[in-house]
Amino acid sequence: MPRGAEAEERAARHLQAQGLKLLARNWRCRFGEIDLILRDGSTLVFVEVRARGRGDYGGAAESITAAKQARLKRSAAAYLAQYNHRGACRFDAVLIDADRLTWLRGAFDAGG
Repeated sequence: MPRGAEAEERAARHLQAQGLKLLARNWRCRFGEIDLILRDGSTLVFVEVRARGRGDYGGAAESITAAKQARLKRSAAAYLAQYNHRGACRFDAVLIDADRLTWLRGAFDAGG
């Protein structure tokens, strides 16, 4: 299993252990890809998974740039439109630096 797939699997297992329900993996549209889509109660959660084995180029959090956030927001809007979802949603990040996993709820907001 490639490194990215391993990180996504680890993140999915962790979030499911916290009670979230997995809806989709690697959901793609013309704007990009969303690593994981889950439901946390009545809230739809779009998750970006980032893994870094070494800190030479910054940690996992630093790799979620403003441009990446904009692509995720456009992709999420496409998902919401396709499935006619009008409820609450948020953007989370699961960061894996070496062997340490950090779950950031509401890592960035859905606005501008």
